[in-house]
Amino acid sequence: MRKKIVFFMAVMMLVSAVLCGCGKEQQPQGTFSISYLDKEQTKIVRMSYEPDANLSDTEILVRELIDVLSTDSGDVDYVRPIPEGVTVTQTLLKDDGDLKVYFNDAYYMMDAVQEMLCRLALVQTLTQVEGVDCLEFFVDHEPLLDTKGNQVGEMTVDDFVVNPGEQINSIQHASLDLYFSNPSGDGLLLETQRVYYNSNVSLEKLVIEHLIAGPKMNDAIASIPPETSLVNVSVADRICYVSLDDGFRTQNYNVQEPIVIYSLVNSLTALPHIDKVQISINGDTSGVYREGMALSTIYEEDLSYVRVVDSSKTVIVNDIKEESKNP
Repeated sequence: MRKKIVFFMAVMMLVSAVLCGCGKEQQPQGTFSISYLDKEQTKIVRMSYEPDANLSDTEILVRELIDVLSTDSGDVDYVRPIPEGVTVTQTLLKDDGDLKVYFNDAYYMMDAVQEMLCRLALVQTLTQVEGVDCLEFFVDHEPLLDTKGNQVGEMTVDDFVVNPGEQINSIQHASLDLYFSNPSGDGLLLETQRVYYNSNVSLEKLVIEHLIAGPKMNDAIASIPPETSLVNVSVADRICYVSLDDGFRTQNYNVQEPIVIYSLVNSLTALPHIDKVQISINGDTSGVYREGMALSTIYEEDLSYVRVVDSSKTVIVNDIKEESKNP
């Protein structure tokens, strides 16, 4: 197999889990980005690769990329993510873009960090192929299970948290309760997203970044303007202080003011260590958001805006939330 590999960037990546639907990486036509492990096997390094297979031959192209990921790079600084002894025995691409990848039982011989980075490398590399939207993993023809015995399910690059410049301390797993706007912009819809992440990354940061990224389910729309960037987030005395940049002021009048604010507040107070939230713009708490939501206010959870996704549109009552938060 003819390889044309050139180093172009190194990035620390970590790990998270749920539905299909991420965008394709932007590469020059005919060029792919291959994910290797660094020599310490603690992070991902990326290389350009020009495949031999015709880009329209999806199955052959997928097989070629898997072979590359299973082959030594020839450079000691770049370690193949699929280690010796671990083999992909079969792949199956469904019409909905779900690529099922089957491994032999040696897959479970990898340690936790190596396994997670192997999975990340496969997802990053193979979802660049046209028609592949997400990956689903199987070992010895059984669905891959996480450390808690749950099926990992379908994964895209959106299911991994990027945290450049840090070593992996440990990989954690969490389910985030995120509140997005309903299509009419006058209510909130709850979406639970499963996330793998580095212990260096705070849960409150994960919540905000996933809110900005938007919902996975079709019944919801983003409540936070996509132009928004997180400046800083911290927690003291069970109050979460969120500083967003000027992108947060971008107006989407289809989504009402309280829906934007309580999308943040309810999502953050769903975390067990947060009771209240204060929002600022570049650290400034003076003024109001739009017309009536004072930034100086320290907001508490309000589930009166939350709707259940069914025909009755029943409102979720507050005491249900409190019971789930304080069992």
